[in-house]
Amino acid sequence: MELTDTAAIVTGGASGLGNATARALAGKGAQVIALDLEHAVDQAEPVDGISYLAADVTKPDEVTAAVAAAVGTGLPLRTVVNCAGIGWANRILSKVGPPHDLDVFRAVIEVNLIGTFNVMRLAAEAIAKTGADEHGQRGVVVNTASVAAFDGQIGQVAYAASKAGVVGLCLPSARDLASFGIRVLTIAPGTIDTPMLALAGDEVRATLASGVPFPKRLGRPEEYARLVLAIADNDYLNGEVIRLDGALRMAPR
Repeated sequence: MELTDTAAIVTGGASGLGNATARALAGKGAQVIALDLEHAVDQAEPVDGISYLAADVTKPDEVTAAVAAAVGTGLPLRTVVNCAGIGWANRILSKVGPPHDLDVFRAVIEVNLIGTFNVMRLAAEAIAKTGADEHGQRGVVVNTASVAAFDGQIGQVAYAASKAGVVGLCLPSARDLASFGIRVLTIAPGTIDTPMLALAGDEVRATLASGVPFPKRLGRPEEYARLVLAIADNDYLNGEVIRLDGALRMAPR
């Protein structure tokens, strides 16, 4: 799929995986609407081809406005990449304190799973109204899961459940949207060196890197972004979940 002179939406676009992806798409000639929370947008570095927009992915009116902004570029909306996400570590039960906070569990599901679906459904409506290429293709949606969807660790019950939901969305969404010429794929990253992971400190990051079979290092946001470009380029990829993890399989803790 050609990216030049098209519009794209990237959530979580002010930093980490989202920002790397927004930059990569802009580098290929797309006009990118990068969504993030207001405080993140305020701190985002200006980049040619990227317009930052404050929006909460769980709020239909804010996402609708973002889709309208993409359509308002005058370019066909072709690409949507969902990178927005949150995660907290909590066990279902601990030796001290109450059970897992239900509001925390609900919040993680709301952002990671429902937010992803909200963006996908509203953006797909706009993509479906664009003209198709000679093969009937109109666009592609790339969602972000995690290896935690398959190998969730102790304390990751909310995060793993939310990302497993994103994995579960992939194939039925691809089948739902096939008649509109919209492909749907999911990337399941391993331990990627994002600003969020940097907060864990050098010792923790080194430990995480040592557990990756090969390459024995943390992944880079740019590697995620390059995979998004490869997905956009390869029209026969559809309905698939792709692990980006250096063959990592997470231990229980």
